[in-house]
Amino acid sequence: QVQLVESGGGLVQAGGSLRLSCAAPGRTCSPYLMGWLRQAPEKGREFVAAVTWLSGTTFYADSAKGRFTTPRDNAKNTVYLQMNSLKPEDTAVYYCAGRVGTATEYDYWGQGTQVTVSS
Repeated sequence: QVQLVESGGGLVQAGGSLRLSCAAPGRTCSPYLMGWLRQAPEKGREFVAAVTWLSGTTFYADSAKGRFTTPRDNAKNTVYLQMNSLKPEDTAVYYCAGRVGTATEYDYWGQGTQVTVSS
């Protein structure tokens, strides 16, 4: 079982920025894709962004396009979520997750990190 360790959440004012990190210490097998999902209070979990590990192809939800990016550092086994121009509606618990293959389900998850954007 791959362990993912998230960090970087916190409280920020609207318009501000945060960078989340998701590290996989000790992971020896590269994932096919790393994704970011979020869950706001009383809402379902929703896709935010993803990046394929080898090629670096990125995918973004419409709500994230133009504001968020998800670079990865293969050597450090770490993926990031850079969030700019944050809005109060971005408030949620953010999870990183990994897929081993091309199936739609994620195989392993981080513990989640809280992001709160004040207006």
